[in-house]
Amino acid sequence: MTAPAATADAALAKGLLVGLGGALPPRLGVAVSGGGDSMALLSLLHGLSAAAGTDLETVTVDHGLRPEAAGEAAFVARHASALGLSHETLRWRGWDGQGNLQNAAREARYRLMADWAERRGLPCVALGHTADDQAETVLMRLARRSGVDGLSAMAPRSKRHGITWLRPLLFARREALRAHLRRADLDWVDDPSNDDPRFARIQTRQSLAALAPLGIDVEALAEVARNMATARDALESQTDRTAGDILRMEAGAQVMRAEGFFAAPEEIRRRLMIRALGSISGSAYPPRRSPVAALIAGLAGGQPATLGGCQALLRRGEIWVFREYKAVRDLRVLADQLWDGRWRATPQEGLPQGAELRALGAEGLAQCPDWRSLGRPRAMLLSTPAIWQGERLLAAPLAGLDEKWHVQRESGAECNETAPLSH
Repeated sequence: MTAPAATADAALAKGLLVGLGGALPPRLGVAVSGGGDSMALLSLLHGLSAAAGTDLETVTVDHGLRPEAAGEAAFVARHASALGLSHETLRWRGWDGQGNLQNAAREARYRLMADWAERRGLPCVALGHTADDQAETVLMRLARRSGVDGLSAMAPRSKRHGITWLRPLLFARREALRAHLRRADLDWVDDPSNDDPRFARIQTRQSLAALAPLGIDVEALAEVARNMATARDALESQTDRTAGDILRMEAGAQVMRAEGFFAAPEEIRRRLMIRALGSISGSAYPPRRSPVAALIAGLAGGQPATLGGCQALLRRGEIWVFREYKAVRDLRVLADQLWDGRWRATPQEGLPQGAELRALGAEGLAQCPDWRSLGRPRAMLLSTPAIWQGERLLAAPLAGLDEKWHVQRESGAECNETAPLSH
C-alpha cells in the first residue's frame, strides 16, 4: 500500500474512533446491507476491534422487496464468516402495498435490528450513514421547512427501541469509503433503488450536484447539521432548566405552573409541551409544530385541547397534560400486566380471579367518594388506571379508592423523559 493510501485509511480509522466517542465498546453490533458504506464500516471496525478487544456481530435485513436481496444478504454472510464474525439475516415480509414504502421499510428495519440486538445482548449497533447521507437529510428537511431539530439531521448517537444506534461515519464521504474498499480489494453491492428517481432521497441526491456551484454542497450541509445540533443542545439545556423550575409529575400527569410556562420563550414552551405529550403517550414521534402551537395558544385562552392521545387543560394556575380518556377507554389487560405502556398494579394481598386493569371512566369515578379532595382534574382521573372485576370496581388508587392496591408507572418512565422533537 502506498503512503498516501495508508494515510487515507488511517484518517478514516481515526475519524471512526472519534465518531464512536474515542473508543470501541466491548460488544458491538454492525448493520451491513452489502452496500459500499456499510461494507467499509465493517472493514474499518474489524481492523480496530482486535486491538480494542471488541466482540463484533453483524446483521443484515432482507426486506423481501427485490429478488436480489437474498443474494446480497448471503454475500454479507460469507464476508462476515471470512472475518470470523457471526452474522444473522433478518427477514421482513410486512409490506402491504400501502403508504410510504421507504418509511415502512426503515421502521421495520430498526425494529427487527433492535430485537436482534436485545436477543444477542448488544447494547449498541453501528450504522453506515455518511456525510453524504447527512447532507441529503438536511436538504430534504429544509424542503419540509423543518426547524432546528429537523435540520440537525442524524445524530452520531441516538436511542431507539431500547438500543443505542451509533453513526461513526458521518464525517466521511461516500466516495472515500469506496476508495478504501478498492484499496483493500473488497467488493460491495449496489442497490438499484439508490438510483431510482421515484424516491425523494434520490431526487435530493441528484439536486445536490446542481446546487454545488452555489456552495450548497455536502460539506456545507453537513456543517449546517452540526451547527443546528449545537443550537438544539443549547435549547434542550434551557428547556431542562425551565422544566426544573415549573414542572412536576402528579399521578402520571405532567403539571406545569402556567405563569412560568407562558413566560418562557416560544421555542421553550413548544419543547416543554412536546416533552409532556411524549411522556404521556409514549409515541416515538412528536406531533407537528402547527398543532402544538395551536394547543398552546388555546391554553393561553383557557381552552382545553387534545393532541396525540393526550389532553391538556389550564386549571387554577396550572397546566395539566394527561392521557385522553378516549385513547384508553377500550384498553384492558389482566391486572398483573402492563397497561397503556406505563402502568402496573400491585395488590397487597392475592390477585383476585379475573381482575383487570382498565381506565376508571365516569362510572368508576362515581364510586370514588373522595376524589375531589385530591385536587386533580376530573377529566384526568377518568383516564387513570383502575382495577376491575367484571363490572365491579375493586380499586382506583389515583382517585383515592385504593382498597389495598397500588399502581405505579413502569420503571424508567420518568417525568423528565425527553421525547424526540422532530420527525
